[in-house]
Amino acid sequence: MPDDAAVSATDLHYLSITEAARLIEQRRLSPVDLTRAYLDRIETFDPQLNAYLLVTADRALEAARTAEAEIAGRHITVQPVSTAYTGIHGIPMGRENRPLFAWYGDMEMVPHLWEALLAGPLDVVVQFHQPLSLDAMDRKTLAACAEEIVRTGQAQALAGRT
Repeated sequence: MPDDAAVSATDLHYLSITEAARLIEQRRLSPVDLTRAYLDRIETFDPQLNAYLLVTADRALEAARTAEAEIAGRHITVQPVSTAYTGIHGIPMGRENRPLFAWYGDMEMVPHLWEALLAGPLDVVVQFHQPLSLDAMDRKTLAACAEEIVRTGQAQALAGRT
């Protein structure tokens, strides 16, 4: 998306995360508007795709409002999120299926995602962990802490302990 392009609410889901972050930083896009656009898209297409077991729209909007307030005050919070694919067709997923649902190296995401979606209905555990504040630590410590939290959350989900 060019720098001078106007951002339409109907096109927000086409933004890359880098483009969205730049627009939010420039205050040309609200985190709340971006979140609503994604929630609208989920509402439109999920009845056909059945990609979400549970959509926590209230939590997502609350996090977006928090982000918006923090951006205004330059207080920065990071929201660690773990995602684990735990089952396929309602059967616990074994190690042999995990490569189908992992992205690594220079793998192309869209063809790989399409292959994963064709595999059948998935059980996915998404955990929103306690937010971390950049006010309480430096960015490298925050990144290491967030990585450990996400890694632990994913391991617990894969072990069935969530």
